[in-house]
Amino acid sequence: QEFVTVLVRDPRIQKEDSWHSYIDYEIFIHTNSICFTRKTSCVRRRYREFVWLRQRLQSNAVLIQLPELPSRTPFFNMNNPNHVDHRRQGLQEFLEKILQDALLLSDSRLHLFLQTQLSPEDMEACVSGQTKYSVADAILSFASLNRRFPIEDEEEKKGKNDADSDSESSSSGLGPSDDSISCGCKASPASEES
Repeated sequence: QEFVTVLVRDPRIQKEDSWHSYIDYEIFIHTNSICFTRKTSCVRRRYREFVWLRQRLQSNAVLIQLPELPSRTPFFNMNNPNHVDHRRQGLQEFLEKILQDALLLSDSRLHLFLQTQLSPEDMEACVSGQTKYSVADAILSFASLNRRFPIEDEEEKKGKNDADSDSESSSSGLGPSDDSISCGCKASPASEES
């Protein structure tokens, strides 16, 4: 039987510049669904990217009533763990409901959102055919840039003999290859950044 497990976790405060900060969340996907290019993936997304995703999904599936995102409140305090966790739970519930709808699962933007670190602009360009790479190429390239998952690491240790198969070139031109791209899913909780 097909399953899709989605977890929204590990909220982190990111500095945009000296005056502005935002919180992003790790989205972990584990699935055996044929709809997904990768069976495990891990990306980081911020609230406004969820807002973008919901708007795009709604414009493509006009007859479907999409679930709501947690409301944007003027009193949201990123230093208040209750506010942050309430939003995290709301984002997870949103994705869980989205992933149960076959029509929404056919939208390439959803897959790029969940399995790459492309910006909304780059996702739009990819979906509309304005890039040299396809949706599947973008997802597979991101997977090769990303750190390995704990399950894959354990399997690799069991079967590793000599060659390191993780040394692929990442000259795909799919955007920056900074630390935000290689968020990696960690087996243990990440240390807090200050």
